[in-house]
This record gives sequence, C-alpha cells and structure tokens, in this order.
Amino acid sequence: MEKEVKRFHEIKVSVLTVSDRGHRGEREDQSGAVILEVVDSNGWELLHYSVLPDERETIKNELMRLADEVGSDIIFTTGGTGLAPRDITPDATLEVISREVPGMAEEMRRESRKKTPHAMLSRAVCGVRGKTLIINFPGSPQAVREGMDVILTVLPHAVELLKGEVSDCGR
Repeated sequence: MEKEVKRFHEIKVSVLTVSDRGHRGEREDQSGAVILEVVDSNGWELLHYSVLPDERETIKNELMRLADEVGSDIIFTTGGTGLAPRDITPDATLEVISREVPGMAEEMRRESRKKTPHAMLSRAVCGVRGKTLIINFPGSPQAVREGMDVILTVLPHAVELLKGEVSDCGR
C-alpha cells in the first residue's frame, strides 16, 4: 500500500511585516525579505505578503482573513514584538488565536539570548487559529534568521498536525 508523502513545498505561507515606517515607505522591509527568502528556498507557496502599520485592529483583521479566508498554513509576522508603545503585534495575535504554542517562542528567545541579551525583550508569540500556525518574529533581519533556524525543522510536522494528517507523533 502506497502512502502519500507530504513535502515542505506543500506549505502555504503568508507574510506580514508590521512597521509604521515600512508601511509609509520610509524604511525598506529587510526582515520580511528574510522570511520571503526562506519561503522561496524551501519551495513553499507564498499566498500573501504585505506591510502593515502598527494598528491592532488592522493586524487582527489581516491575521483572521489570512487564516480563515485565504487558507494559510503558516502566517509569519515580523515587527512590533518589543516594548515600544506601538509594538502590539503579539497582543493582536493573542486576540485571534485559540491556543498558544509557547515552546516555539520560548526556544527562539532562548537561542537568541545566546547571542544578545536583548532577546529577553521580545514578546513574540506563536499560536494556532483554526488550522493556521501564526508565528511572530522581531523586526530585525538577524532575529528572523536566528528564529527561523530554530523552528524550521518542526514546521512541516506542525502543519501536518494542524491539518489532521498525523495520528502518531513517533520520534
């Protein structure tokens, strides 16, 4: 009996950069570019990419649309995860997810902490809305690279689990 094997390239991705200056065209989106490189190098399907202002309702509405209507398997966000007054990406994310995946965010912070103490200031969260995994990254290209290196290997399995395609998590 043959079994269909799911591959990395079957992951459908959306990317949101949250930056007031980026949205106004005053700053190049370097951290979003890093995510787009990872999407491309893994052969994933890019469903959507945009740069949004740091506005809670705008972020929430776009996350819900990309999960509920567009059908993204993963939504990567970058930016708005720090302590500045307008850094509200994690707050908006928490309002739209049904459950957190704290291990992913914790591990990204733990690994980044080995390189910079500023990693402790990230409030990034990871969580699930329906069958979509939402992952927040800081707005730094280096932080995106480091975080992606930490979680990249578990993403295909996470997507399979969310789609109900895995019944045994065997190690």
